[in-house]
Amino acid sequence: MKKNIAIAMGGYAEEHSISIKSGNIVYKHLSKETYNTYRIVFKKDNWFCWLDNDTKIPVNRSDFSIELNTKKIYFDAVFNTIHGTPGEDGLLQAYLQLLNIPQTSCDFYTSAITFNKRDCISVLKAYNIPTATNYLINSDDIINEDAIITTVGLPCFVKANRSGSSFGVIKAHTKEALKPALKEAFAVDEGVIIESFLSGTEISVGVANLNGIPTVLGITEIVTENDFFDYEAKYLGKSEEITPARITSEQEDEVNKLTLKIYKALQMKGFARTDFIFDNGKPHFLEINTNPGLSEASILPQQAVVKGLSLAELFSNEIEECLTLRT
Repeated sequence: MKKNIAIAMGGYAEEHSISIKSGNIVYKHLSKETYNTYRIVFKKDNWFCWLDNDTKIPVNRSDFSIELNTKKIYFDAVFNTIHGTPGEDGLLQAYLQLLNIPQTSCDFYTSAITFNKRDCISVLKAYNIPTATNYLINSDDIINEDAIITTVGLPCFVKANRSGSSFGVIKAHTKEALKPALKEAFAVDEGVIIESFLSGTEISVGVANLNGIPTVLGITEIVTENDFFDYEAKYLGKSEEITPARITSEQEDEVNKLTLKIYKALQMKGFARTDFIFDNGKPHFLEINTNPGLSEASILPQQAVVKGLSLAELFSNEIEECLTLRT
């Protein structure tokens, strides 16, 4: 009997529309012969199943079910493509775990840690993972520009602590630019992390569990037209993404080992995309995305295709791993 698969998309963050694109790609490529697939859209005030005829059927939040043609449909698994809250910060994962419904992303605790840049870096420092120097500040703290500059130098990156797709990320070149940058970042989250500038080649590394084994899909080099890999560069064509990255075989080996070390240290499951920048020839961790973009133009799908995996194979593998490991 075919399994009922809910493809969770949308969410409550600025990345709602990006998540819809990811979810639609999964819906397009996930085999209809193998699975019954349903697009479940999350909005703050409304969860609904989005049918092909554009009809919207409400989701029963008490048991995560829908009623279609007088028949109640329960889901065997959830393919989680939500970027940001509630699908990438642990809220959806905890809800589904209470209902004993497996889902493709990492568990709720790992999601909460990885979505919080401060906490994620704190965990990885215990594993001697190289990172930028950072300075932490909350919205009600006194801003001391001199202390910030003494710690991280200039230029520096001001980042909203819990955000994705480079929302609330600003590069500050001068002391005078710090307060406006902090104001912009605090509009996204009440916590901010300020990081030292790292200069070098930026790369992004995708990982998937293939037949139960965490496997690096590929290494992509990011070449941006902008000052850094911001929203425009990511989604509006202001960057070039080169797979495989133009790095040495020694650097490739080092990055592969470091990526899998991070994946295992964080007790990851499912897809992950980890970003690094080479500074003085050494890869430094920037961040990890536990629900990376899955559109055909996104980095992780590009890497899968280069590796010889079709998107149908990639997505089906994710569902089967989820059903096997998390029931």
